[in-house]
Amino acid sequence: MDRALVVDSATRLGADATDAVVVCGSHGGLYAAWLAAQAGVRAVIFNDAGIGRHQAGIAGVHWLDALEIPALAVDYRSARIGDGADTLASGLVTMSNVTAAQHGCLPGHTTRQAVECLLRNAPPAPRNDVPALGEGRARIANTGHREVWAMDSAALVEATDRRKVVVTGSHGGLLGGKADDGVLAVDVFAAFFNDAGGGKDGAGYARLPVLDARGIAAATVSANGARIGDGRSTYDTGVISHLNEVARRLELREGMSAREAVARLVGLG
Repeated sequence: MDRALVVDSATRLGADATDAVVVCGSHGGLYAAWLAAQAGVRAVIFNDAGIGRHQAGIAGVHWLDALEIPALAVDYRSARIGDGADTLASGLVTMSNVTAAQHGCLPGHTTRQAVECLLRNAPPAPRNDVPALGEGRARIANTGHREVWAMDSAALVEATDRRKVVVTGSHGGLLGGKADDGVLAVDVFAAFFNDAGGGKDGAGYARLPVLDARGIAAATVSANGARIGDGRSTYDTGVISHLNEVARRLELREGMSAREAVARLVGLG
């Protein structure tokens, strides 16, 4: 049956995503695209996350061409990242992959127009093997007393990461605009995210004040300086763009490199 599915994050795609046209609040990076392919979507629409360093915000849209899955991305200024309903209601398409374009789904369409186009013109995607992306978590060596882990998605945080420093490739937005909905599953010591260009209503860093209430230091790095969806890039080249109050009390500052910020955090008692 022709149907559309709206989700706030690609990490929440389940069996109901199979053969659906998915409107997804996630960035259009490789990890999110891989999750969509694993779920067997018919087509998918992401947020372009400000496009950013090495065009990481839409890298997954291009990657899905090899699997013959139509994919598009909407302007980060038109819809709040992490909010599938807002993506559907107000998204404006900025790019489409070749597969989507061949079905007549193009930049300039609203999300609703793109969904109608995909439902009308795009057949179910072929069941191609989905290549592995490799390990999404890696420990960052340091001489401090606190462990640091880089991960491509905050969804990869584990229970054992409590009171550790996690450097993620995820955007810093709220899922569905809800403060209590999957912001971060574990009470880590500090967390870094990508600001996804800031975007509509500053959605790309909206989760930072929410983490204040849990005593978690949190910061975003600029999407222009680090590849969204790539935790190691957040650490290697990220420059802090926004901070919460806990992070400020620990003397982190905007403009500080993520490396410098992490070094400070692992040296604290």
